[in-house]
Amino acid sequence: MNNILLNKILLVQKSEITEYTFYQKIAEREKNNKNKEILNHIADVEMTHYQFWQNLSKVEVFPNLFRFYFYYIIVILFGLTFGIRLMEKKNKKIKYLYEELNNELDGIEYIISDENEHEKMHIDEIDEARLKYISSIVLGLNDALVEFTGALAGFTFALGNNKIIALSGLIAGISAALSMASSEYLATKQEANHKFAFSSALYTGCAYLVAVTMMVLPYILIKQVYIALGLMLVIVVFIIFLFNYYISIAKELSFKKRFSEMVTISLGVAFLSFLLGLTVREFFGIDI
Repeated sequence: MNNILLNKILLVQKSEITEYTFYQKIAEREKNNKNKEILNHIADVEMTHYQFWQNLSKVEVFPNLFRFYFYYIIVILFGLTFGIRLMEKKNKKIKYLYEELNNELDGIEYIISDENEHEKMHIDEIDEARLKYISSIVLGLNDALVEFTGALAGFTFALGNNKIIALSGLIAGISAALSMASSEYLATKQEANHKFAFSSALYTGCAYLVAVTMMVLPYILIKQVYIALGLMLVIVVFIIFLFNYYISIAKELSFKKRFSEMVTISLGVAFLSFLLGLTVREFFGIDI
């Protein structure tokens, strides 16, 4: 075996022991028995792969601790499904190595099959509570970002006073959050999964309220009203980016399409509200 081939084997071997350690560790902290079983099974598969490569290399390797702890913390902060899918998505280099090794070694087709299909199928079977409420969070954020971006933009031109804009925004935002949560509760109550009605309402209202608070904050902290407006729009784009990135990873959806649609709609509504606020201010001669 030449050194180039050995180095490739050692790289995939290190990846397998790292993923084995990762899946074993998160299985230990998982309370859902079905999820624990799935994670332990994936860990066993990774260990089988590791032992295959070790038999070829005759070398013992240890986990990449930085990679292990990074994704372990991601799981704790952002959820099991997101952390696992993000790790698998960022593992492209190893997948390319598998393709190269498949041309150089015999008998690794089953490992490639496991990596490309079996593990993905098992990951799809993971039952995570927070993903059940993604639609509620989407509802809360979409409504807050579109409706409230326009409202704050309109307030900016119509009122022109940071304190009044912030106060008006908070009152309107809290009222809208309670209204959204109530509507979600009543709507979910009529569906088959009515036992999740309260949780769905809570997720919807909290998502709306968090978005509103972040959007109003520039008007509280910055005196120049138009700088506050610009920063508010930057925050809107940032929220859209983070949320759609999370969704695209956790539920394997298109990021670019969803991101561009939400940005276009939110900023488009804001622009029209600018014009509306300016028109109202000029028409009624408001000067605050």
